[in-house]
Amino acid sequence: MEKHTMLGQNTLRYFSLFILTLQTTLTVLAMRYSRKQTEGGKDLYIATTLVLVSELIKFMFCLILLLIQKSGSIEQLLKALGSEVIFKPSETAKLAIPSSLYTIQNNLILLALSSLDAATFQVTYQLKILTTAFFSVLLLRKDIKAFQWLALIVLMSGVILVQFSSDGKQKEANIVPSNPHKHLIGMLAVVASSLSSGFAGVYYEKLLKESAQPSVIIRNIQLGIFSIIFGTAGVVINDWDKVSQRGFFDGYTSVVWLVIMLQAMGGLVVAAVIKYADNILKGFATSVSIILSCLCSYVVLHDLNLDLTFVLGTGLVILATFMYGIQSQNTPFIGSNSSNNLIVDKDENEDISRASYTKVNNDRTYQKLSSTI
Repeated sequence: MEKHTMLGQNTLRYFSLFILTLQTTLTVLAMRYSRKQTEGGKDLYIATTLVLVSELIKFMFCLILLLIQKSGSIEQLLKALGSEVIFKPSETAKLAIPSSLYTIQNNLILLALSSLDAATFQVTYQLKILTTAFFSVLLLRKDIKAFQWLALIVLMSGVILVQFSSDGKQKEANIVPSNPHKHLIGMLAVVASSLSSGFAGVYYEKLLKESAQPSVIIRNIQLGIFSIIFGTAGVVINDWDKVSQRGFFDGYTSVVWLVIMLQAMGGLVVAAVIKYADNILKGFATSVSIILSCLCSYVVLHDLNLDLTFVLGTGLVILATFMYGIQSQNTPFIGSNSSNNLIVDKDENEDISRASYTKVNNDRTYQKLSSTI
């Protein structure tokens, strides 16, 4: 019996990792493809509308999960929303800062993938490991081990090599881009989104440690409310003229809807991985995803020229992911895909549908995994 149980757990562990790898890779590649020039000279979709639609679908997933938790009773659902969300405005308001940061992060990721190939983005975005560690030390006074700092140095070295590779290939090919600052804009967007991811996750962890805990799904609904508010503000402030002229869903294709659904399902995948896998295996999934992104960018999207410097830099980033994961085996994960923000509570055994944030407090573990990715 125990043998069959262990076999079943191993099957679930590796299956969940396979799905995470597939979802992470497809999300990045689909987002990159959706931001490339469309056929027939048609306009691209308005990026802020995609962020808002994604948040709306995630919010609906949360409501459905809460309804299931309440045995399908609409009355119990409304009662829970009233008592935990509407009539606790101060508790709900605490989620405003992380929600706003993750909404900004989602927009920055789309901007980055409009300027960078999927592989360069995927490798560089691992900087979120560094930013999360930095803010953990600064705000939570966490102790980062020497081996972890070494891993972070290796990570930075790998990212720098990847950037040298990108710059060198353009100079060697005498490429004069239509927008000479496009690559710089993409890089700044990745760095800014990594900073946002790190700060928001650590801020949320600090918030959880200092306040009473409602149910995990309720926290996700509170996050969703502000994400929708900030997402709507982004559309109105930045792109209202475009929406008025072209329509909200102008430029939406099957690929765009695929991106939205991949982001929405990302939280469920993350929840499964947290339940069945450990840090090293998750690092392995991240590494495989980076390799697949490189191959697909080279073979399918044709927007990546591999050279020795890029391969070496990517290898260092993958090595750093493993090094950090080994040292963190008994500590919470730092970073993951995402821009798809969910909260996950291992003890409550709930699969939740928003990309996640992290808390560790004795026997309760919250994970901050950014899905988008």
